[in-house]
Amino acid sequence: MVKSKDTPYYANSQAHKKHKPKEKRTPRITANTPVGVCEDRLTAFGGLIALVKMFDLLELEKEFDRIYSAPKRLPHLGHYRMVCGFLMLLFIGFQRLGHFSYLRGEGMLCGFLKVSLLPVASTFWRYLRSLGLGQSASLLKLSGVLREKVWALTKYAPDSVEVNIDTTTTTVYGKIEGSRKGYNPKHRGKKGLRPVLCFLQETREYLCGTQRRGETLCAKETARLIGQIRKLLPSCVEKVLVRGDGEMIGWESVEACEKAGFSFIFGNKRCIPPFAKRGWYRHGDHEYNECVYQPIGWEKPCRFVAMRIREERAQEKQLNLPELEGFVHRVFATNLALRPHHVVEKYDLRADVENLIGESQREGLLAIPSRSFQSNHAFFQIVMLAYNLWRWMKLMAGHCEEEKRKGKAPEEKKQISMPDHTLRIARLKMLFVAAKIQYHGHRDVVRYSIHDDRTPGLLRFIKYLDRKRLEIHPAA
Repeated sequence: MVKSKDTPYYANSQAHKKHKPKEKRTPRITANTPVGVCEDRLTAFGGLIALVKMFDLLELEKEFDRIYSAPKRLPHLGHYRMVCGFLMLLFIGFQRLGHFSYLRGEGMLCGFLKVSLLPVASTFWRYLRSLGLGQSASLLKLSGVLREKVWALTKYAPDSVEVNIDTTTTTVYGKIEGSRKGYNPKHRGKKGLRPVLCFLQETREYLCGTQRRGETLCAKETARLIGQIRKLLPSCVEKVLVRGDGEMIGWESVEACEKAGFSFIFGNKRCIPPFAKRGWYRHGDHEYNECVYQPIGWEKPCRFVAMRIREERAQEKQLNLPELEGFVHRVFATNLALRPHHVVEKYDLRADVENLIGESQREGLLAIPSRSFQSNHAFFQIVMLAYNLWRWMKLMAGHCEEEKRKGKAPEEKKQISMPDHTLRIARLKMLFVAAKIQYHGHRDVVRYSIHDDRTPGLLRFIKYLDRKRLEIHPAA
């Protein structure tokens, strides 16, 4: 074996038997340290090779060509590579299309897109401008197909899931189509868009949603959103619990849940059900009650449950709720047959959706790249698909560690372990790993430093992806 210039001497198996590796030398960097250049191609995003392998494992290109509704504009790179360029930009952590100018010569990105230099940022802007509602719907469908593949690969097959629905506000500046003055507590009086998002409680994935005009969400829009849930869930899921706040309540949303066979808990801000005074019972520190009531405009009665807290205790907990008879009340509409205090406990699990929305905002949800509402609608789905790619990578990384711990592939289960750190920390552990791209043996090779503590874990995950790829493509 001929050792390359950069290969450690103990990489040779025979040399390793004769010699022991020397101790790591401590580098000494001072103001007088010489500086120069090298001919090797370096990348700061060594973890992108795992994403590329995951694309191949999920057969992303094949599914993309089958599902994607291509716009009229045909770019030189093709639709698949252009959309992958968007996804990789967001996956790395950049939110603006102008940031492509900082990555034009990035070795890993150029290697995957098969170009020596990335196109200028305006090329990606023009392609985004050609996207619309058709591309947005196809990207959402693609996300559902990939979800089923990931769950099957990790042997995750729950029979029930919980879906949390919430809205957020994206402040805009300038003339943006669809922007309105509405609920915007951080920037009062400013125009904004008001997207709605659905997240899975168990895996923290984005399930469905849409970019919206800056208006309050109505029950008809919620009903349309609920109608998409079943199509985007894997076939193993039989029971679904939908949770939403008072903005989503209405007969249309309740009727949509009943037609789909879903359980639901919606916060109530639009009616005052008549709770019997003798029906209150105490559980823990609070009192609970229930009744069956038909609000005006509803076609049939619904079950309402209530939790009441004394005003002085409510002020301590900073609850902003309607006052009645010296108490602060929390009222919910539901079709669950549980005791009222159990219904309230289940609804309170929805609080985690605020963390997920905050994380998706940091991933690019707040970036509004175009004046066109339809282009922003499509960009919204691209951002959330990139968000899901991180969730799926963490899901598969958790499955990889579980295999290592058990020594064999775990059996089908309803719960799965997932690293609980945020996406920013995941980038530090799984993406921002420096690597060297070399041409060796008539092929390109990616090498990592043996001095980086993250290298063993990343290589273990890459080998796990290779094993899964061999199972699907034995001849690869």
